[in-house]
Amino acid sequence: MIDLNTMVDPDRGWNDPRIYTDQDLYERELEYVFGRTWLFLAHDSQLPKPGSFIQTYMAEDPVLVVRQRDGSVKAFLNQCRHRGMRICRTDAGTSKTFTCTYHGWAYDLAGNLINVPLEEVAYRNEIDKSRWGALKVLRIANYRGFCFGTWSEETPEFEDYLGDMAFYFDAVVDRFASGLELVPGTTKWVIDCNWKFAAEQFASDMYHAPVSHASAMMALTDDPNASGGNSNQNAPGRQFGDNGHGSGGFFSPQAVMPAPYLGDATYAWMKTKEEEHIEQVGIDRVLKVNNHNTIFPNFSWLAFGLSTMRVWHPRGPGQIEVWAWSYRPKDAPDDVKAEMRKMTQRTFSPAGSFETDDGENWTEIQQVLRGHKARTTKFHTGMGLGHDEQDVHGLPGSSNHVYAEHAARGFYRRWRDLVTGTPWARIQKPDRARDAADSALAEEA
Repeated sequence: MIDLNTMVDPDRGWNDPRIYTDQDLYERELEYVFGRTWLFLAHDSQLPKPGSFIQTYMAEDPVLVVRQRDGSVKAFLNQCRHRGMRICRTDAGTSKTFTCTYHGWAYDLAGNLINVPLEEVAYRNEIDKSRWGALKVLRIANYRGFCFGTWSEETPEFEDYLGDMAFYFDAVVDRFASGLELVPGTTKWVIDCNWKFAAEQFASDMYHAPVSHASAMMALTDDPNASGGNSNQNAPGRQFGDNGHGSGGFFSPQAVMPAPYLGDATYAWMKTKEEEHIEQVGIDRVLKVNNHNTIFPNFSWLAFGLSTMRVWHPRGPGQIEVWAWSYRPKDAPDDVKAEMRKMTQRTFSPAGSFETDDGENWTEIQQVLRGHKARTTKFHTGMGLGHDEQDVHGLPGSSNHVYAEHAARGFYRRWRDLVTGTPWARIQKPDRARDAADSALAEEA
């Protein structure tokens, strides 16, 4: 039996690798991690008008996300209450109702049961349809056009949940006055690895870039001397880690990334937007915030140029289904939008030069962990331990050098708190206040 409290130790810098393989622990994650956090559902650009819907997942649960007639967004379990069939089998579209193709029960845009075939004959008009609607996602938050949902009443409000991570998220999603859009369509593929490998890397790990991505960087920059591009030992950069979220990257010497990362047309157009960027998010974010990020637990993105956003949907302890989108400014010219999408496809798509490097690493690790000894040998997560700083270099929150595992340790600390069933009232408190919070909870009990 696994002692959940001893599976990770962020304070001393190690993880037990069974957190990536154990089936019972995975089942607990579904309930206590994914059931108690804010999960990305959709972007406004995917739901352009009333009746627009997309089908997605919250962990392993299929959900429908639907634009209501009043413009709001609701989400509910894509499951008929009669025998459990999906009530919609289309990935996306526009509809007035959703009808189960098994027995024909029909639901409205909010998931309410509105029609039962042969109701008079089969049910003697005795079924109370108001009690048998689809299970609703309890809370929806729309943050700058990004819709997140949670099943939990206990989870903090979304902006409180983000904390200082909002500074880093806004650096991307609020940089253009016109806002962002996701390229229509979702790219999906399967990687045989645990979801935490991917989410943690996007939160924290720049350390792998000089080794794993050396050849891809040489191809991208057309520089035979490149070794991980900017990822050298003298690269100035930070990684933020707080509340389980993580953001890492480099201080940039200019307001936009260099042309090899963007493409010529995109680089030229972005240069014309520098004043707008500064007005929107401030000079510190324009100059210093880019690269890889994760909002805990499984929503990640990369900076403009690479321009990918994705969810790591768990599919058991040893597999993920990646759902990815290319994002771009709404007001960008058509040639710039096309170039952005092309760069995303070249770098972070199922056959992208960087993406395939990452997937190979994660699947190889998961294969190694099939061995008994491999699953009982601790992993080191202590890079930069003891060197965290608070609110430095114009960047809010707790941070460390870009070559550190500060954000990874925060990720696993939040994971441990949730998977052990720690109440959110205690999780949200800083360590020094936890004893007081525990006492208050004990008195309430």
